Amino acid sequence: MNEKNIDIRIDALDNKLDLVLEYINQQRIKSEVVEDLISDVSIVGKDIYDASVKELENQSIEIDPDQLRLLGLNLVKNIGNFNDVMVLFGSILDFLKELGPIANELIIDLTKKMHELENKNYFAFFGELTKVLDNVVQNFTPADIRHLADNIVLIMQTVKNLTQPEMLTALNNAVKVYGSVGTETIPQYSIWKVLKEMKTPEMKSAMGFMITFMKSLTSTNNK
Repeated sequence: MNEKNIDIRIDALDNKLDLVLEYINQQRIKSEVVEDLISDVSIVGKDIYDASVKELENQSIEIDPDQLRLLGLNLVKNIGNFNDVMVLFGSILDFLKELGPIANELIIDLTKKMHELENKNYFAFFGELTKVLDNVVQNFTPADIRHLADNIVLIMQTVKNLTQPEMLTALNNAVKVYGSVGTETIPQYSIWKVLKEMKTPEMKSAMGFMITFMKSLTSTNNK
């Protein structure tokens, strides 16, 4: 082996030795840091322990070592459950972060809708409606409301029948005719004139309607 190869190997060994020494030095520094940290933690832990013991004595609280041991064992046994809880808690936090913008949009839309309803006087309408309810409460007794509840089906059926198109048309025509007839200009009829009018087709149709109506009403009441 020539002298040049020997020098190369010696340089390589020196480099490796430097790396080893640097690694050992780093480990020494880390060990010192850990030792300092342990020392500091021990001091802080001792201070916390002493303060806790003093506070427990001031509060007259006694700790059962067996219960404390059982608590530690339960904590160790339920580490998996605690991990699951923390994962669930993290998922909830993520969900709340994603829900935040959606909630803001909902609040903005709700505010706009409330403003729109206010502009359309919905709130004023419901405010006046409460006065109507107050009048109902003041003028009707609980017995009246009870009777209303007992007959609500019949009332709804009556309203349903009244709101049929043909019934509404008939009522509308009757109202129009009543409004067009002047009560101050109604002519006076003698008996002979009444008998003469009864011979007209219109009166015959009216009398036929009244007779048919009365017969049908009586037949319905007798059922």
